[in-house]
Amino acid sequence: MKADKREDAVIRARDLFWAKGYHATSLKDLEATLDMRPGSIYAAFDSKEKLFLEALERYAQAGAARFADLRANYASPLAALAAHIRSFADLGQRDEPARACMMVKTVLEAAQTPALSERAEALLAETEARFIATFSDALAAGEIAPDSNPAKLGRRYMAEIGGLRAYAQRPGSSTAVAEMAEDIAREVEALRVQGDRD
Repeated sequence: MKADKREDAVIRARDLFWAKGYHATSLKDLEATLDMRPGSIYAAFDSKEKLFLEALERYAQAGAARFADLRANYASPLAALAAHIRSFADLGQRDEPARACMMVKTVLEAAQTPALSERAEALLAETEARFIATFSDALAAGEIAPDSNPAKLGRRYMAEIGGLRAYAQRPGSSTAVAEMAEDIAREVEALRVQGDRD
């Protein structure tokens, strides 16, 4: 399979798995979504599990790239974190397969499939580590108080994003999600020490 066709198939599979979950996605679902016969799917990806893992990697890579782009656009680590939270304000209106995080959904749904849940856990840990590192950068830059705990702040930040995404699954949640994203962003900005506000 050519690289561009494979990438398209993985993205299509990602969206299907993200919407339905691993176990609820049947081979017939994959056949219809990818427009491929079972033999071709197995020839290209070996198994449904390996296709899912590749799709999950794409999901995580896209999130990491978005955050990296954001960090590059802000000299202030704290400003980048606030902007990242604000980027979820329209979550309830997005045309996405699901509003909940695919990695979190996998951990919750695929506990009986260790290869999937363990990889999802590892990807979540990588995401959390990026947030902790950004709070560490804010500490090193003197943006937040010297006694701040970047690990604790990063874990809470991660939990708040997960909560926003879960809440956005509820019907009619768009306005509330936007308000909560703004509140969390302001809380992040409020961490800035007084002398660094100018």
